[in-house]
Amino acid sequence: MDWAWILAAAGFAFAMAGTPGPNNTMVTASGANYGFRRTLPVAVGMGIGVAVIIFVVAAAGSTLVAEPRVRLVLKWVGIAYLVWLAWRIANAAPAGLAAESGRQRPFTAVEGALLQLVNPKLWVMVAGAVVTYGKGGAGDLTVPTAFAIIFGGATLASTVAWTVLGVGAARFITSERSLRIFNRAMALLLVLSLVPVVLE
Repeated sequence: MDWAWILAAAGFAFAMAGTPGPNNTMVTASGANYGFRRTLPVAVGMGIGVAVIIFVVAAAGSTLVAEPRVRLVLKWVGIAYLVWLAWRIANAAPAGLAAESGRQRPFTAVEGALLQLVNPKLWVMVAGAVVTYGKGGAGDLTVPTAFAIIFGGATLASTVAWTVLGVGAARFITSERSLRIFNRAMALLLVLSLVPVVLE
């Protein structure tokens, strides 16, 4: 492992983590609804979840992600769960009403980490990273550890940036109606981000 490998893996990680997808859509909506501080735990949880999963897969080798039955189960469980999350985002009460009713809250760090288990985009990223940059060295934890740091860090940086984008968007959302429209647009984007996975 050298600097060329690190830069190549980091470029791949930031390209995959930075594009629109389930994680980024969720934190953007959460940032607009609940603000930066209350969204930060889920962003951190997402980064940790990605780091743990890619470490385990890279340490075990590419066999896990190459197994068609495993990938099929992960794909459809992930799609079903993310459609449910899209419904939850679309129907989220504005933050003021949520505080009064006590029924709505931002996602937690644990929920953000566990979401990665059923995040189809993550499994595509993990498979691509392990096959392309994994060097096939099961038993040596240097590469899995580097993967965890690089991909977990890229995910955290991306989700924080998208949270800030959501917080910024909230400045232009001046009514309950406009917030509901924003939430529904974010839910639609989340569903649309699943289309490439469904067609795979």
